Amino acid sequence: MTGQAFHELLMAKWGRSYDVQLRRTQGKIFAQIMWKFWGQATYPRDLEAHLAHLEEVGNYIQALGAADKFQAAVMNAKGRPRIGKAISIVLDVELGDRASEWMLEDS
Repeated sequence: MTGQAFHELLMAKWGRSYDVQLRRTQGKIFAQIMWKFWGQATYPRDLEAHLAHLEEVGNYIQALGAADKFQAAVMNAKGRPRIGKAISIVLDVELGDRASEWMLEDS
């Protein structure tokens, strides 16, 4: 998933291109759509850096084989991210013996 495609997915759903983070906790991997978004006065990235970040996250989701499920989950999500409340999407993947290859910290 390219950064631009990721950006367009978020814009189509919410009209804003939110920050997305990957987290591993309780043995599961989550994509968290955060409440900060590109264009917000306090958002720390310019458009180029934001798209590069989305590209990196999209590459992880693609490599995990969860891109289609992630896109469907975004489009079916209820509500929207708001201050202090991210939209969490479980990425149903089995890492198995290769878990150490993924640079995600347990929270």
